Order: sequence, then C-alpha cells, then structure tokens
Amino acid sequence: MWVVAGVLLGSVVLAALASLHVGPHGHGVAAVLGTAAAIWLILMAAVGLGRPLLFALLGADVVMSAGLGALAWKGLRDRDAGPAQHAGPHGYGIALGDLDPFGIVRVGGEEWSAESVNGRIDAGSRVHVIGREGVRVQVWGDHAGALQHPDSEAPAADPFRLDPADSLDPTTSSSEAGS
Repeated sequence: MWVVAGVLLGSVVLAALASLHVGPHGHGVAAVLGTAAAIWLILMAAVGLGRPLLFALLGADVVMSAGLGALAWKGLRDRDAGPAQHAGPHGYGIALGDLDPFGIVRVGGEEWSAESVNGRIDAGSRVHVIGREGVRVQVWGDHAGALQHPDSEAPAADPFRLDPADSLDPTTSSSEAGS
C-alpha cells in the first residue's frame, strides 16, 4: 500500500513540475492525481495504517492538490478571457479627448489614461496601443498631428518618405527627380 501511495505522490510532484511548462491543463492533471493520492491515503488510514507519517502526507497532499486545482481553474478562466486580462489593453481604440500628449482613450470598452508618442491626437481619432507603463498606455495616433510643425498650418514633410532627389533608384537622375 505504501508503494502505491509513493507512486501517486511522486506523480503529483512530477505533474506539478511538468505543468510549469505545459500550463493550466498540467495543473489540472496534477490536481486530479493529488485527489487520487488523497483518496488512497484516506483508505490506508481506514484500514488501520494510521501512522503520523500518513497524516502528514495526507495534509501535504490536500494542500498541494487544492493549490494546483486553484491554479488550473484560474489559468483556464484567464485563458478564456483573452490576453487583455494578462497584459492590459492592446489593439486599437478611440481618443475620447485631445491627446497633447496626455489624455483619455477607450480601448476594449475601458477608459485608460494615455500618452501619445507621435504628437497631438484629436478627439475621436483612432489610436493603436503600443505599450503600457502602470495605468497609462502609450498610443500611436493614426491621424495624429505629429507630422505638422507646431508653428505652421501646413503639414511638414513626411519623415518616412524619401524626396525624389533622395531617391535610391540609380536610374532616376536628379533632373528627373525635380520635374
């Protein structure tokens, strides 16, 4: 009987270690094995093998199995909720007010304090969450005023577009680029 108890308890430990790599399903397997080990230890106590070691193993097994079961339940529940539960907001949202550079955005139905990383963003503009620091998200505005010089009404040159004179195409001469 002690050999079976040892094999069951050893399986619980190995499954718990494997679950660090496998994830919440591994925690669930370890919790089920722990429950089987607890039932076996209770049967051993009922037969009359009520040594102090048996009760110590039973107590440790019940605590470990309950903890693994809680980890499995939480992991599976959070996995179903999606990555937003783990990392905060991500994806796209809407600026609720002007961000210059700070303001409020709505992402995934939640309002967040935000910081624009590419200049002024007008209220109602679509934003993309690119990072998070505590309770504030960093956003990139799709129609941000970042490409405008603050002292001029005309938009500045797009820093990501080459001028024709700066073309890397060797077949384009500088005289063609100017026309």
